Amino acid sequence: MKALVTGSAGFVGRHLIDHLEEHDDEVSGTDVSTGGPNLLDLEGLVELFKETGPEVIFHLAGQADISTSWEKPLETFKSNAEGTINVLTAARESNIEKVVTVTSADVYGHVSSNEMPITEERSLAPVSPYAASKAAADLIALQAFNGYDQNVIRIRAFNHFGPGQSENFVSAAIACRVARNELSGEKIVKIGNLEAKRDFTDVRDVVAAYRMLSLSGKPGEAYNVCSGSATSIKEIAEKIVDLAEHEMEFEIDEKLFRPVEVEELFGDSTKLIETTGWKPEFSLEDTLNDLLEFWRVQVLLERQAE
Repeated sequence: MKALVTGSAGFVGRHLIDHLEEHDDEVSGTDVSTGGPNLLDLEGLVELFKETGPEVIFHLAGQADISTSWEKPLETFKSNAEGTINVLTAARESNIEKVVTVTSADVYGHVSSNEMPITEERSLAPVSPYAASKAAADLIALQAFNGYDQNVIRIRAFNHFGPGQSENFVSAAIACRVARNELSGEKIVKIGNLEAKRDFTDVRDVVAAYRMLSLSGKPGEAYNVCSGSATSIKEIAEKIVDLAEHEMEFEIDEKLFRPVEVEELFGDSTKLIETTGWKPEFSLEDTLNDLLEFWRVQVLLERQAE
């Protein structure tokens, strides 16, 4: 398979490229941080796609931070929604066979506990500006299939984590604080909402699902990529602290709470499994251990650079 990954320098993009290369796929990547065209540059995207000539585009690029979306809602919408229009348009103009668009489980919004696990049939009800931009991107991809008969696979990814993740995300943020405390001797780990529950999957399992869906997914269909169960932030935090080199304790920091919080979210991966045979390989404990080890190296490098 000849593939191109947008957002290739990002957390998931790097893992996806590694996974594709492990399967002997011919892979190229583009990211604005490394000189690639901006998602709002349609002509630049067309030129890139024609030059590289992939069979499939994995569209991961965009504004991925929920907190930033509250501060910059228009910028977030333009990046995620208008950016998706441009990627799909450029793919059509470049005769690309297939586009895999990746959005987020946040598009589902508030869902009562008796309505979980969430299936792909669930209505979209975004809460944050980020979620609204991703819901728009999902519908834009559906319109491309319905209106242009474009081969688009729509992925709705639930929470994913693992080595290499930015501290802008909760599990990595906790791992980062613990690693810094190990170096400094501090014992306090600041934490936000411990009660929120999310569906966590190792990023390495997530990108495996992306590749499988690119091969077996049905055009126009939406697929949840998730573990099928919810884990509280409290449990994540406690497991990371249990791995620490000395005892630590939590301190609630109101600044780490989001303006609006979805208390619990977990999905149904039946459609993904039945379509591809996907099965996650990494346990929660393995992922958290790898995540903490990554941040131990990062904070040590930061210290040496001072």
